[in-house]
Amino acid sequence: MAQQDDFKRIVSFAKEYGFIYPSSEIYDGLSAVYDYGPLGVELKNNIKQYWWQAMTRLHENIVGIDSGIFMHPLIWKASGHVDAFNDPMLDNKDSKKRFRADVLIENYIDKVADKINKEVEKAAKRFGDSFDADMFRSTNPRVLEYQKEIDTVSRRLADAMTAGDMAELGKIIADLEIADPDSGSRNWTEVRQFNLMFSTQLGNISGQEDKLYLRPETAQGIFVNFLNVQKTTRQKIPFGIAQIGKAFRNEIVARQFIFRMREFEQMEMQFFIAPGTELEWFEKWKEMRMKWHLALGTDASKLRFKDHDNLAHYANAATDIQFEFPFGFKELEGIHSRTDFDLKSHQELSGKKLTYFDQDRNESYIPYVVETSIGADRMFLAVLSNNLVEENVPDAKGEDSSRTVFKVHPALAPVKCAVLPLVKNKEELTALARKIHDNLHWQFQCQYDDKDAIGRRYRRQDAIGTPICITVDFQSLEDGTVTIRDRDTLHQERVSIDALSAIIAGKTDLSRVLRSLI
Repeated sequence: MAQQDDFKRIVSFAKEYGFIYPSSEIYDGLSAVYDYGPLGVELKNNIKQYWWQAMTRLHENIVGIDSGIFMHPLIWKASGHVDAFNDPMLDNKDSKKRFRADVLIENYIDKVADKINKEVEKAAKRFGDSFDADMFRSTNPRVLEYQKEIDTVSRRLADAMTAGDMAELGKIIADLEIADPDSGSRNWTEVRQFNLMFSTQLGNISGQEDKLYLRPETAQGIFVNFLNVQKTTRQKIPFGIAQIGKAFRNEIVARQFIFRMREFEQMEMQFFIAPGTELEWFEKWKEMRMKWHLALGTDASKLRFKDHDNLAHYANAATDIQFEFPFGFKELEGIHSRTDFDLKSHQELSGKKLTYFDQDRNESYIPYVVETSIGADRMFLAVLSNNLVEENVPDAKGEDSSRTVFKVHPALAPVKCAVLPLVKNKEELTALARKIHDNLHWQFQCQYDDKDAIGRRYRRQDAIGTPICITVDFQSLEDGTVTIRDRDTLHQERVSIDALSAIIAGKTDLSRVLRSLI
């Protein structure tokens, strides 16, 4: 219940402060579609810049593209999306809600895993410093029983998904007595396949159109441009192609705010490598991507790797970086070793040669690929979830007062600084404050705020994550200094107006985070 309340608080905050709005709200909204407000679009753009620069600035062998949303329909035939881009779906007859069968089973497995973790935690408290968690997991009868159940169910799930056996998935749900998580009902329909692609037509005459698809992933735009990029940039393997773009999926279950939407944005990089080196690069990219997340100050306990039990048909290794959202650990980013499936498929169907001549090996081959893919919207939600806190701080009288503070990393903050005249009815103060704001806003996203008492203005800026507040008072008119206030520490100090630009840059510069990744 506490987690649900926390999630509701995040959703309410996002709308109240102009981060996220329900799409088409004046028409009662559109299911699983959201609009980014003034602060939300700034935060999202900062997240995308962090990802983009981490890829293209830190790696000389990674370049970017921006491919079209509409692509030739045969591309989706070659990639397997036309024939096999399906999820297993079932409905609950009582609640009238729709679910993914594999997710229901995976959630059951997670609950059993939680039981193991609770047993380990209880034993750790009982035995203290002498406790050996690994030994306990490998010897405790109850833990072994739970682990056996996990292994059995995971194997059944993997076999059923690989075979596309919908009846077996339904049987697993029945055998485990899995109920609708909201209603508790076990009155299920049969499991059936649900295609996730949106189709449209090119042309105006009904029945004579060519069918097109809204792309369900951005990766294929990279693969079909592999030769273009390689030849024009003269890149040698290993090299990568990065892209940020919209994707569209007709999701069975589009829930949990912006976590799962029908229109979303992906930040994706395909890294082309020599056959036989893919697993080595897979491990390297796992390490690099986890480091990218941790560099933002995210608690390491909120992130974990989760290897895939059921590999996609094109992959020989796959893992997710999961984040602990208010609704539990869920996928934030995927890292996959895609082998040579994509380029080989496009070569076969297009008839165009997509091989690479490796001068070091003196041979031609179709490159293998390691993919990193992270949802910009999921990352946005993770940043909100991880950094939005309520805390007690002393007020002007020294008494405890509550504040909402968005402790986002300063480099990602939607607003980098706020200029606050002490009072708004003194023209000399407001004129100086405006001058300071007008000078700073060319370099930083900066707000001017003169409404309400100074304490309330501080609280507003704390809530939206502004790292530095600049207060212009009567002393500023005399000696050219202002008071700057730190969002996190609440520390205040007098500094020269001329020093503001350097101070703000030192606090919010994205390059500082990027250098920590080297």
